[in-house]
Amino acid sequence: KILDDLFAPGHSIFSEIEARFDQMHATLKTHSNAQYNFLYDQVVSFGELLSSQIISAYLNQEGVQNTWLDIREIIETDQNYRDARVDWEKTVGNISRLIEPSELYTTQGFIGADPEGFTTTLGREGSDYTAAILAYGLNADSVTIWKDVPGVLNADPRYFEETQLLHHISYREAIELAFYGASVIHPKTLQPLQRKEIPLRVKSFIQPANDGTTVGKGVLLDPVTPCFILKKDQVLLKLSTLDFSFIVEHNISAIFKTLHDHRIKVELMQNSAISISMCLDTTFGNLPSLLEELEKEYKIEFFEGVDLYTIRHFDEESIKKIVNTRPVILEQRGRETVQLIVRADAG
Repeated sequence: KILDDLFAPGHSIFSEIEARFDQMHATLKTHSNAQYNFLYDQVVSFGELLSSQIISAYLNQEGVQNTWLDIREIIETDQNYRDARVDWEKTVGNISRLIEPSELYTTQGFIGADPEGFTTTLGREGSDYTAAILAYGLNADSVTIWKDVPGVLNADPRYFEETQLLHHISYREAIELAFYGASVIHPKTLQPLQRKEIPLRVKSFIQPANDGTTVGKGVLLDPVTPCFILKKDQVLLKLSTLDFSFIVEHNISAIFKTLHDHRIKVELMQNSAISISMCLDTTFGNLPSLLEELEKEYKIEFFEGVDLYTIRHFDEESIKKIVNTRPVILEQRGRETVQLIVRADAG
Protein backbone atom coordinates (compact mmCIF):
# COMPACT_ATOMS: atom_id res chain seq x y z
CA LYS A 1 0.00 0.00 0.00
CA ILE A 2 2.80 2.45 0.85
CA LEU A 3 4.59 1.69 -2.41
CA ASP A 4 1.35 1.97 -4.40
CA ASP A 5 0.69 5.41 -2.89
CA LEU A 6 4.19 6.74 -3.58
CA PHE A 7 5.34 5.15 -6.85
CA ALA A 8 4.00 4.38 -10.31
CA PRO A 9 3.57 0.73 -11.32
CA GLY A 10 6.81 -0.74 -12.64
CA HIS A 11 9.11 1.40 -10.50
CA SER A 12 12.27 -0.50 -9.55
CA ILE A 13 11.52 -0.06 -5.83
CA PHE A 14 8.83 -2.78 -6.04
CA SER A 15 11.31 -5.47 -7.04
CA GLU A 16 13.91 -4.15 -4.57
CA ILE A 17 11.50 -4.41 -1.65
CA GLU A 18 10.29 -7.84 -2.79
CA ALA A 19 13.92 -9.00 -2.85
CA ARG A 20 14.45 -7.65 0.64
CA PHE A 21 11.45 -9.61 1.97
CA ASP A 22 12.77 -12.73 0.25
CA GLN A 23 16.07 -12.14 2.02
CA MET A 24 14.27 -11.85 5.36
CA HIS A 25 12.38 -15.12 4.81
CA ALA A 26 15.65 -16.85 3.88
CA THR A 27 17.29 -15.50 7.03
CA LEU A 28 14.50 -16.86 9.22
CA LYS A 29 14.67 -20.26 7.52
CA THR A 30 18.47 -20.52 7.68
CA HIS A 31 18.82 -19.38 11.29
CA SER A 32 15.60 -20.77 12.80
CA ASN A 33 17.53 -22.50 15.61
CA ALA A 34 19.97 -19.67 16.27
CA GLN A 35 20.52 -18.01 19.64
CA TYR A 36 17.78 -15.45 20.37
CA ASN A 37 19.89 -12.26 20.49
CA PHE A 38 21.60 -13.19 17.21
CA LEU A 39 18.31 -13.88 15.45
CA TYR A 40 16.75 -10.74 16.92
CA ASP A 41 19.42 -8.57 15.27
CA GLN A 42 19.10 -10.32 11.91
CA VAL A 43 15.32 -9.76 11.83
CA VAL A 44 14.73 -6.31 13.34
CA SER A 45 17.32 -4.78 11.01
CA PHE A 46 14.99 -5.28 8.05
CA GLY A 47 12.76 -2.45 9.25
CA GLU A 48 15.65 0.00 8.87
CA LEU A 49 16.69 -1.44 5.52
CA LEU A 50 13.19 -1.40 4.04
CA SER A 51 12.24 2.08 5.23
CA SER A 52 15.52 3.66 4.13
CA GLN A 53 15.25 2.11 0.66
CA ILE A 54 11.72 3.49 0.24
CA ILE A 55 12.72 6.97 1.43
CA SER A 56 15.80 7.05 -0.82
CA ALA A 57 13.78 6.03 -3.87
CA TYR A 58 11.07 8.58 -3.14
CA LEU A 59 13.57 11.43 -2.69
CA ASN A 60 15.22 10.57 -6.00
CA GLN A 61 11.81 10.46 -7.68
CA GLU A 62 11.05 13.95 -6.30
CA GLY A 63 14.32 15.39 -7.56
CA VAL A 64 16.38 15.17 -4.35
CA GLN A 65 19.33 13.17 -5.62
CA ASN A 66 20.76 10.84 -3.00
CA THR A 67 22.61 7.55 -2.71
CA TRP A 68 21.25 4.69 -0.63
CA LEU A 69 23.98 3.41 1.66
CA ASP A 70 24.04 0.12 3.57
CA ILE A 71 25.44 1.26 6.92
CA ARG A 72 26.58 -2.31 7.64
CA GLU A 73 29.39 -1.68 5.15
CA ILE A 74 30.50 1.27 7.31
CA ILE A 75 29.97 0.42 10.99
CA GLU A 76 31.92 -2.62 12.13
CA THR A 77 31.22 -4.08 15.57
CA ASP A 78 31.91 -7.04 17.81
CA GLN A 79 29.45 -9.94 18.20
CA ASN A 80 27.64 -8.67 21.31
CA TYR A 81 24.24 -8.91 19.62
CA ARG A 82 21.53 -6.40 20.63
CA ASP A 83 24.15 -4.10 22.20
CA ALA A 84 27.18 -4.32 19.92
CA ARG A 85 30.38 -2.33 20.53
CA VAL A 86 31.84 -0.35 17.64
CA ASP A 87 35.30 -1.05 16.23
CA TRP A 88 36.24 2.60 15.93
CA GLU A 89 39.44 2.16 13.94
CA LYS A 90 37.81 0.07 11.21
CA THR A 91 34.63 2.16 11.18
CA VAL A 92 36.43 5.50 10.81
CA GLY A 93 38.52 3.95 8.03
CA ASN A 94 35.35 2.83 6.24
CA ILE A 95 33.83 6.30 6.55
CA SER A 96 36.91 7.90 5.00
CA ARG A 97 37.02 5.31 2.21
CA LEU A 98 33.35 4.94 1.29
CA ILE A 99 31.61 8.26 2.07
CA GLU A 100 32.04 11.40 0.00
CA PRO A 101 31.28 14.38 2.31
CA SER A 102 29.86 16.51 -0.52
CA GLU A 103 27.20 13.94 -1.46
CA LEU A 104 23.78 13.28 0.07
CA TYR A 105 23.14 9.80 1.45
CA THR A 106 20.13 7.97 2.87
CA THR A 107 21.13 5.25 5.29
CA GLN A 108 20.02 3.37 8.38
CA GLY A 109 20.48 3.90 12.07
CA PHE A 110 20.78 1.34 14.83
CA ILE A 111 22.58 -1.39 12.88
CA GLY A 112 26.10 -2.49 11.99
CA ALA A 113 27.88 -5.71 11.10
CA ASP A 114 30.21 -8.09 12.92
CA PRO A 115 33.52 -9.41 11.47
CA GLU A 116 31.64 -12.28 9.78
CA GLY A 117 29.19 -9.91 8.08
CA PHE A 118 26.19 -10.74 10.26
CA THR A 119 23.97 -7.83 11.27
CA THR A 120 24.30 -6.39 14.77
CA THR A 121 22.30 -3.71 16.56
CA LEU A 122 23.76 -0.91 18.65
CA GLY A 123 21.42 -1.02 21.65
CA ARG A 124 19.27 1.70 23.12
CA GLU A 125 19.06 4.92 21.05
CA GLY A 126 21.19 3.22 18.40
CA SER A 127 19.97 5.48 15.59
CA ASP A 128 21.17 8.62 17.39
CA TYR A 129 24.43 6.82 18.07
CA THR A 130 24.79 6.11 14.35
CA ALA A 131 24.56 9.84 13.62
CA ALA A 132 27.27 10.53 16.20
CA ILE A 133 29.53 7.82 14.75
CA LEU A 134 29.21 9.30 11.26
CA ALA A 135 29.74 12.85 12.58
CA TYR A 136 32.89 11.74 14.38
CA GLY A 137 34.31 10.04 11.30
CA LEU A 138 33.42 12.96 9.02
CA ASN A 139 34.56 15.71 11.45
CA ALA A 140 31.11 17.27 11.08
CA ASP A 141 30.34 20.86 12.06
CA SER A 142 27.26 19.76 14.05
CA VAL A 143 24.65 17.02 14.44
CA THR A 144 20.88 17.56 14.56
CA ILE A 145 18.59 14.90 16.00
CA TRP A 146 14.87 15.27 15.32
CA LYS A 147 12.42 14.16 18.01
CA ASP A 148 8.70 14.38 18.81
CA VAL A 149 9.44 16.72 21.75
CA PRO A 150 10.56 20.40 21.64
CA GLY A 151 14.11 19.44 22.69
CA VAL A 152 15.62 18.19 25.90
CA LEU A 153 13.10 18.71 28.71
CA ASN A 154 13.72 18.69 32.44
CA ALA A 155 11.29 15.77 32.75
CA ASP A 156 9.55 13.19 30.56
CA PRO A 157 6.08 14.57 29.66
CA ARG A 158 4.70 11.02 29.68
CA TYR A 159 5.17 10.90 33.45
CA PHE A 160 5.33 14.55 34.60
CA GLU A 161 2.62 17.13 33.98
CA GLU A 162 4.87 20.20 34.21
CA THR A 163 7.99 20.21 32.05
CA GLN A 164 10.47 22.88 31.00
CA LEU A 165 12.64 23.13 27.88
CA LEU A 166 16.38 23.22 28.49
CA HIS A 167 17.88 25.64 25.96
CA HIS A 168 21.54 24.83 26.54
CA ILE A 169 23.29 21.93 28.25
CA SER A 170 26.97 21.16 28.59
CA TYR A 171 28.28 17.81 27.37
CA ARG A 172 28.97 16.83 30.98
CA GLU A 173 25.46 17.65 32.17
CA ALA A 174 23.86 15.88 29.22
CA ILE A 175 25.95 12.77 29.92
CA GLU A 176 24.97 12.92 33.60
CA LEU A 177 21.27 13.14 32.71
CA ALA A 178 21.57 10.35 30.16
CA PHE A 179 23.52 8.16 32.57
CA TYR A 180 20.65 8.32 35.04
CA GLY A 181 18.16 7.42 32.32
CA ALA A 182 16.99 10.60 30.57
CA SER A 183 15.49 9.20 27.38
CA VAL A 184 16.25 11.91 24.80
CA ILE A 185 20.03 11.45 24.51
CA HIS A 186 22.08 8.38 25.35
CA PRO A 187 25.62 8.75 26.81
CA LYS A 188 27.18 6.76 23.99
CA THR A 189 25.75 9.28 21.49
CA LEU A 190 27.39 12.15 23.35
CA GLN A 191 30.82 10.65 23.96
CA PRO A 192 32.18 10.72 20.37
CA LEU A 193 30.75 14.21 19.87
CA GLN A 194 32.39 15.48 23.05
CA ARG A 195 35.77 14.09 22.00
CA LYS A 196 35.74 16.31 18.92
CA GLU A 197 33.61 19.10 20.45
CA ILE A 198 30.88 18.67 17.81
CA PRO A 199 27.69 20.50 18.92
CA LEU A 200 24.50 18.44 19.13
CA ARG A 201 21.11 20.02 18.45
CA VAL A 202 17.91 18.31 19.54
CA LYS A 203 14.88 19.71 17.71
CA SER A 204 11.22 18.90 17.12
CA PHE A 205 10.08 17.63 13.73
CA ILE A 206 6.61 18.88 14.71
CA GLN A 207 7.92 22.46 15.15
CA PRO A 208 11.10 22.48 13.03
CA ALA A 209 11.55 26.26 13.12
CA ASN A 210 11.98 26.31 16.91
CA ASP A 211 15.50 26.37 18.35
CA GLY A 212 15.27 23.26 20.50
CA THR A 213 18.22 22.37 22.72
CA THR A 214 21.93 22.76 22.02
CA VAL A 215 24.42 20.46 23.74
CA GLY A 216 28.01 21.63 23.65
CA LYS A 217 30.75 23.49 25.43
CA GLY A 218 30.03 26.33 27.80
CA VAL A 219 26.84 26.84 29.79
CA LEU A 220 26.23 24.00 32.25
CA LEU A 221 22.43 24.30 32.21
CA ASP A 222 20.06 27.00 30.96
CA PRO A 223 17.73 27.47 32.71
CA VAL A 224 19.04 26.05 35.98
CA THR A 225 16.14 23.95 37.26
CA PRO A 226 15.60 20.54 38.86
CA CYS A 227 15.65 17.75 36.29
CA PHE A 228 13.54 14.64 36.93
CA ILE A 229 14.24 11.15 35.59
CA LEU A 230 11.98 8.16 36.18
CA LYS A 231 12.85 4.51 35.62
CA LYS A 232 9.84 2.27 36.09
CA ASP A 233 9.57 -1.43 36.80
CA GLN A 234 12.93 -1.82 38.53
CA VAL A 235 13.98 -4.46 41.04
CA LEU A 236 15.34 -3.61 44.49
CA LEU A 237 17.65 -6.39 45.65
CA LYS A 238 19.22 -6.65 49.11
CA LEU A 239 21.97 -9.17 49.81
CA SER A 240 23.19 -9.99 53.32
CA THR A 241 25.99 -12.32 54.33
CA LEU A 242 24.86 -15.60 55.83
CA ASP A 243 27.48 -15.58 58.60
CA PHE A 244 27.33 -11.84 59.42
CA SER A 245 30.77 -11.28 57.90
CA PHE A 246 31.55 -7.93 56.30
CA ILE A 247 30.72 -7.11 52.69
CA VAL A 248 34.17 -6.19 51.37
CA GLU A 249 35.89 -5.72 48.04
CA HIS A 250 36.05 -9.36 46.96
CA ASN A 251 32.30 -9.79 47.71
CA ILE A 252 31.38 -6.75 45.64
CA SER A 253 33.65 -7.86 42.80
CA ALA A 254 32.06 -11.32 42.70
CA ILE A 255 28.52 -9.88 42.90
CA PHE A 256 29.15 -7.51 40.00
CA LYS A 257 30.65 -10.29 37.89
CA THR A 258 27.51 -12.33 38.49
CA LEU A 259 25.33 -9.38 37.50
CA HIS A 260 27.41 -8.85 34.36
CA ASP A 261 27.15 -12.54 33.43
CA HIS A 262 23.35 -12.27 33.70
CA ARG A 263 23.25 -8.99 31.71
CA ILE A 264 21.64 -7.08 34.56
CA LYS A 265 22.45 -3.40 35.05
CA VAL A 266 22.91 -1.73 38.42
CA GLU A 267 21.18 1.66 38.59
CA LEU A 268 21.92 2.43 42.26
CA MET A 269 23.98 0.79 44.99
CA GLN A 270 24.15 1.31 48.75
CA ASN A 271 25.99 -0.90 51.21
CA SER A 272 26.42 -1.35 54.96
CA ALA A 273 28.82 -3.55 56.88
CA ILE A 274 27.00 -6.83 56.21
CA SER A 275 24.61 -6.05 53.37
CA ILE A 276 24.38 -4.42 49.96
CA SER A 277 21.25 -3.01 48.31
CA MET A 278 20.98 -2.48 44.57
CA CYS A 279 18.37 -1.15 42.20
CA LEU A 280 18.47 -3.33 39.09
CA ASP A 281 17.33 -2.96 35.49
CA THR A 282 16.50 -6.48 34.33
CA THR A 283 15.44 -5.58 30.76
CA PHE A 284 17.98 -7.87 29.09
CA GLY A 285 18.69 -10.16 32.03
CA ASN A 286 17.29 -13.22 33.74
CA LEU A 287 16.32 -12.38 37.31
CA PRO A 288 15.31 -15.91 38.45
CA SER A 289 18.65 -17.42 37.44
CA LEU A 290 20.50 -14.50 39.05
CA LEU A 291 18.68 -15.01 42.35
CA GLU A 292 19.29 -18.74 42.20
CA GLU A 293 23.03 -18.16 41.90
CA LEU A 294 23.28 -15.42 44.53
CA GLU A 295 21.28 -17.28 47.17
CA LYS A 296 24.08 -19.84 47.39
CA GLU A 297 26.18 -17.18 49.15
CA TYR A 298 23.75 -14.59 50.51
CA LYS A 299 20.43 -14.06 52.18
CA ILE A 300 18.18 -12.42 49.60
CA GLU A 301 15.34 -9.90 49.84
CA PHE A 302 13.89 -8.32 46.73
CA PHE A 303 11.02 -6.10 45.60
CA GLU A 304 9.88 -6.13 41.98
CA GLY A 305 8.07 -3.30 40.21
CA VAL A 306 9.61 -0.38 42.10
CA ASP A 307 10.15 3.11 40.64
CA LEU A 308 13.53 4.84 40.66
CA TYR A 309 13.41 8.65 40.62
CA THR A 310 16.56 10.68 40.04
CA ILE A 311 16.55 14.46 40.54
CA ARG A 312 19.51 16.49 39.29
CA HIS A 313 19.96 19.98 40.86
CA PHE A 314 17.38 19.05 43.46
CA ASP A 315 15.85 21.14 46.21
CA GLU A 316 13.46 20.10 48.97
CA GLU A 317 10.43 21.25 46.99
CA SER A 318 11.36 18.99 44.06
CA ILE A 319 11.73 16.03 46.42
CA LYS A 320 8.28 16.71 47.90
CA LYS A 321 6.77 16.51 44.41
CA ILE A 322 8.00 12.95 44.09
CA VAL A 323 7.52 11.60 47.60
CA ASN A 324 4.08 13.07 48.30
CA THR A 325 2.28 10.27 50.18
CA ARG A 326 4.49 7.43 48.92
CA PRO A 327 6.95 5.82 51.32
CA VAL A 328 10.60 5.92 50.24
CA ILE A 329 12.20 2.47 50.35
CA LEU A 330 15.72 3.77 49.77
CA GLU A 331 17.26 7.22 49.35
CA GLN A 332 20.72 8.29 48.27
CA ARG A 333 21.89 11.91 48.15
CA GLY A 334 24.90 13.62 46.65
CA ARG A 335 25.78 17.26 46.20
CA GLU A 336 23.88 17.63 42.92
CA THR A 337 21.77 14.48 42.72
CA VAL A 338 19.25 12.62 44.85
CA GLN A 339 17.83 9.19 44.01
CA LEU A 340 14.65 7.79 45.52
CA ILE A 341 13.21 4.30 45.25
CA VAL A 342 9.46 4.15 45.89
CA ARG A 343 6.78 1.52 45.51
CA ALA A 344 5.05 1.99 42.17
CA ASP A 345 1.64 1.09 43.60
CA ALA A 346 1.93 3.23 46.75
CA GLY A 347 0.04 6.45 47.35
